[in-house]
Amino acid sequence: MNKNKAKLKFHPNNFEIIEEGDHVICAVSGKNIPINQLTYWNVELQEAYFSPKEVQQRYEELNKK
Repeated sequence: MNKNKAKLKFHPNNFEIIEEGDHVICAVSGKNIPINQLTYWNVELQEAYFSPKEVQQRYEELNKK
């Protein structure tokens, strides 16, 4: 990884690279996610997630009653 953070626009089935880079940061854990391994994101929040664990954590945070 060359330490350049990418800027992406997330769409339902893909993402668009706005600024070139080799990774993005997980919105929940703060972990680096290599672009070629990015699988989880939220279109509405425009956030990337490292794994299903972080997706679940964000879901629970947003749906507290």
